[in-house]
Amino acid sequence: MTVEERGTLYVVGTPIGNLDDMTGRAVRILAAVSLVACEDTRRTRKLLSRYGIRTRVMSCHEHKEGACAHEVIHVLASGAHAAFVSDAGTPGLSDPGRVLVDRVREAGFPVVPIPGVSAVTAALSVSGLSGDSFHFAGFLPAKREARRKALEGLAGLPVPLVFFEAPHRIKVFLEDLFHVLGDREMLLGRELTKVHETILRGRISEVAAGLEGMEPKGEITVVVEGASEREDEDRSHDLDAAGRVMEAMTTGRALSRKEAASLLSGLTGLSRKTLYGLSCSRESE
Repeated sequence: MTVEERGTLYVVGTPIGNLDDMTGRAVRILAAVSLVACEDTRRTRKLLSRYGIRTRVMSCHEHKEGACAHEVIHVLASGAHAAFVSDAGTPGLSDPGRVLVDRVREAGFPVVPIPGVSAVTAALSVSGLSGDSFHFAGFLPAKREARRKALEGLAGLPVPLVFFEAPHRIKVFLEDLFHVLGDREMLLGRELTKVHETILRGRISEVAAGLEGMEPKGEITVVVEGASEREDEDRSHDLDAAGRVMEAMTTGRALSRKEAASLLSGLTGLSRKTLYGLSCSRESE
């Protein structure tokens, strides 16, 4: 195993469920460093125990990354090495890690990636929707209005969209996907690589129907196909039509822009902010 001569932080990818997915390099690094910073010491100790690793662990969840970074830098300054792992998968992808990595790099110490499993690439690989690129959106806002606004901003992207979602919100999330994006092809992966792994593939309406009567549990990854040229044309047409309706509704001050945007949003599903902006832009033309 090659280990840097200077104190180095290794950012280590770990299994997202099946512990057999641990790479040999990750095992060797975690056994060689002096400290493993992690989200949850109990989960990480279980992983290390599986491979007979006795390295000291330290809690480094998202609310204490600053303090954790100070301790890690102290270790690195002594010439020893440290590693950082999240609870599962690749750190920094909807997981802690950014603050720690930035602080360590700013302090002048090397940061080295040790690649591992990612729910993003695992889901994309079996979706049949991936190509040369994709857009990772992670977790969208928990509140419906904010979530739909976020989806509207992604609706025109011509690449697959990848989301993470909590099990208790997945059904309403699929409703929002259908409402904003239409009935596109998608894949839903639940508990990927684990004993109860479930993969549903089809149109959004079909996947939603497949969840009926099922109580989703565990971590969920969603892949949705990107916008087609026709969808882009249809969306542009819809926005143009909405702009004309907004103009008619506010002519002669029958309604204020805010009132018209609120009313039309309820009828079309377009966000009030988008409709308000359309009205302003048409007036300035």
